Parts: sequence; structure tokens; C-alpha cells
Amino acid sequence: MTIKLPVVEEPASSLRSDGSRNYVHPADVKGRFTRLRYIIFAVLIAIYVTLPFVKVGGHPAVFMDIVNRRFYLFGGVFNAQDFWLMFFLLSGVGLTLLILTAIKGRLWCGYACPQTVFLEGAFRRVERLIEGPRAQRLRRNAAGFTFDKLWRKFLKHALYLVLALLLSHVFISYFVSLPSVVDMVQRSPAEHPTAFTWVVVMSAILYFNFSWFREQLCLIICPYGRLQSTMTDRDTMVIGYDFNRGEPRGKASDPSNGDCVDCKRCVVVCPTGIDIRNGLQMECVGCAACVDACDEIMDKLGRDEGLVRYDSLNGLEGKPKHFGRPRLFFYGGIATLWLLGTALAFSQSVAFEANVLRLEGAPFMVVDAKVRNSLRVHLVNKTGDKQTFIIEPESESGIEYIIPQQRIELKSLGSTYLPILAILPQDKMRPGLKLQLTISMEGRDDRKASRLVEAPFVGPGS
Repeated sequence: MTIKLPVVEEPASSLRSDGSRNYVHPADVKGRFTRLRYIIFAVLIAIYVTLPFVKVGGHPAVFMDIVNRRFYLFGGVFNAQDFWLMFFLLSGVGLTLLILTAIKGRLWCGYACPQTVFLEGAFRRVERLIEGPRAQRLRRNAAGFTFDKLWRKFLKHALYLVLALLLSHVFISYFVSLPSVVDMVQRSPAEHPTAFTWVVVMSAILYFNFSWFREQLCLIICPYGRLQSTMTDRDTMVIGYDFNRGEPRGKASDPSNGDCVDCKRCVVVCPTGIDIRNGLQMECVGCAACVDACDEIMDKLGRDEGLVRYDSLNGLEGKPKHFGRPRLFFYGGIATLWLLGTALAFSQSVAFEANVLRLEGAPFMVVDAKVRNSLRVHLVNKTGDKQTFIIEPESESGIEYIIPQQRIELKSLGSTYLPILAILPQDKMRPGLKLQLTISMEGRDDRKASRLVEAPFVGPGS
């Protein structure tokens, strides 16, 4: 039997009947999920703001120095040659989101997405503080221009702009370092036009988004909601309405009605303006505001909570739930392969890079019956500390090496070019001859602290 849910045209919806936008004003709500969300919001905002201040190994915990092509990630030090490792980080985020969605639905959207965190955790709280609860905001907006209305709007948007500027300055500190941001703020914008432009553009985008665009980003731009149907199934946890228990809707005093009293409290608290009683919708961000709102009403009526709740579609219909689903085994297999690939990739990272390069011009010279190869070694310290490197040539091939500096000190992510002259009597030339150098870090004896670099020794007949 197919159950057809009623579709109710609500004034709280983000769309009017003619298709134009209706500005959403969610009502305040209290409850266990709302408290949990605000705690998570506070933690995430604190992490975002404080990470530029936190240092690990003498460097910011997260710092992407694009200008100098240096990257620091929780004590790890990387340069431009390590950028390919970003594939594993980004794919890991995507895979985690895919698995989380298959099991727990859109928890990411409701609890951890930056759009939700900053909108609900900062901007809407400012709005409620200055303009009051939903009913007051609606009455004030419907009225004409008054001094009370104007000063509240002006103060609200001024604080929005301040928040946007603060968030953009924090964001840019991940790329130019916090001390540089502080120094730039105290100087003329003409001295750092690129950074200034980034801050202005980002602040404008953030202000526009959080002051006006808001839920439209989730409904129109973000593809995640439209993809959820491909990532979920009937056993995925979603927020839903227990139709069998709630219908028919009506007054609580009528014993023939279900538990839903059609108070529409679940509608007016929704940040995207949907009616959860109309079934699973792509606009639902899984925030559970409707769950807390409905539970509050049920408590007042002396009825069991959970008319609107976290559950699977099967669970809402009273059908058995299945936890071992084929798609979860498939996702688990992909996750295992990803873990193995990531472990292998990061195990290949080295403490330093050393490459033998030939100088421009002739590959070799013959002087006094001796073959000469002029080369240079490009050496890069990829650790987070200053290191001393020792260059030791092999001695078995008979090649004579002239190395001006066999011991050199490099700062973190510092690099240098070392000239090398390799000489071999012409009568000892033979095909396949190689020059070899062992480069090691002083004071370390682990596998990543020593490397053998080599290059063909070229000459007449080679």
C-alpha cells in the first residue's frame, strides 16, 4: 500500500507559491540536539580561529605558504614536490563523507558544514540577539520604517560585516601566517595589494552569503543534497515523521486523531523552511531542529517523544532495519584500499630530496687523457628543523670526485646546489659506469636519513 503524504503550503517555506524566494526566519528551539549542535559549533569555530596561533614543531599547526611553496600540517613539513599527497587527503575527506552519509545521513550538513556552523553558530545568533525572536522580527519587517527598525538593522549588518572581516582575516592567516596578517593590517593596502584584494573579496562574499543568501546556498548551489539519493538507502538514518503514529492530524482533545496536532512548530523552526511531514526532501540538512521542537510539544501534551525523530525509512514504517548492506561492504572495501594506498604514499615521503643534475653544455670533457663530468646536486631539507648533511662519494669505480663542500647545513625547507666534478682516466672508461654519492643527515641513522644518488658517467664510447 502506497501512502501519499499531504503537501502543505506553508508561509515559513523558502519559496512562495509563485516560485519567488521567501526569506526564512527560523523560530528559536531548545532541546538535546540543539544543545549538542551549539557545543559542536563552538568547538569548530574555536579550532578554526585558534589553529593559526597553535604551533607544532615550531611552525603553525596548519600553514600553507603558497608563495614559498611550503606546507605545514600538524608537525608534518611538505614542499611543492609533495603536493601529490593532497590527492589522498582530499579523497579521504570525500570517502569519509560518503560512508558517513550512507550510515548516518546528512549529519555533516547539520552539525559540521562551515555554512551551517557559521550561519547558525554566529550570524543567526547575532540576528536573534538584536532583533529578537521570530515573531518580533516578522512584525517589525512587515511594519514601515521606524527608528527602532532602522537602528537594529544597521547594527545587525554592521556586526555581520565585522564578523565577515574577522573570518576572512583568519582564513588568509592560513596562507601568509598570523604575524604577517597582523603586520599587513597595520600598513597601507598598497603595500600588499594581493592579500588586501583577497580579504575584501572574501569579506564581501561572506557578508552576502550570511546576511542574505543563507539557505539558498544549500538549496541551489551545493550539490550534496541532490546527491544524497545516490548515497543513501532505506536503512540510512534520516530525520523523518512517523506517519502511522501522527495521522490523522487534529486537535489533541479528539481521540480519533493521531499524535500530530498540526501545530506547525516543526515547520517554523526549520532553517530551510520545509515541512518534514511531507517525507524525505533534499532541502533537509539533518539539523534536528524539528525533532527538538516536536519533542517539546509532545512533552507538553504528555505523549511519547519521537513523532519526528532520527530513524531510517524502514524504521519509520515499522519494517526491520538492515545494518549489513551490500553498499556498506563495498564502501568498506574502498576505504581499506584507500588506507593501504595512503599508508604506502606517506611512507614514501623522505626527510630530504637529493637529485644529481648535469650542467648546461657538453656532457663531458677530455683533458690530459682524463674524462671530466661536471654536475651539481640539488639538496632540499624537508624536515621542520635545521639539519647538517654529509656528502660521501663511492670509491670502488676508480672515479675521482672533487666536492668543494662535503658538509653543509640547511634550514627547514632550505635548498642549495652543490657543484661536483667527477674525473676518470680515459683508459678506464667502460659502458654502464655510474657515479654514486651517499648523502646522509648528521646525527640520524634511520632509513629516511640517508640516500644513495647516482647518475651515468659519460665519456667517449659510453
